[in-house]
Amino acid sequence: MENYKDIVEIAVKAIDSKRGFDIDVIKVTDLTVLTDYFVIASVSSNTQLKAIADEVEYKLSEAGYEPHHIEGKASDWICLDYIGVVIHILFKEQRGFYQIERLWNDGESVDISEFIVKEN
Repeated sequence: MENYKDIVEIAVKAIDSKRGFDIDVIKVTDLTVLTDYFVIASVSSNTQLKAIADEVEYKLSEAGYEPHHIEGKASDWICLDYIGVVIHILFKEQRGFYQIERLWNDGESVDISEFIVKEN
């Protein structure tokens, strides 16, 4: 079994390094067999969307983790599936419309503050 917390940490740091915002992590282990964690982040442009998805994939690959499936490379929502961790990177508008957090609000919010670089 892969260390899903490591995948979450690497993904959050990669998203933050490319200025993804409103990053949330929800632990859903007890709610579904689909995955253990959702990582959700917002972006403001297509360029940022692709850059963040590429950075997440690159940093996880560097650490020895390869995606099981990637969806949406040509859209405004990219989903990177690492089995135990599913990473959603999407436009703020799509995020507001689909409300992924609300769908999984019974999940446990994960504190990621130690992974985020504080701005001065």
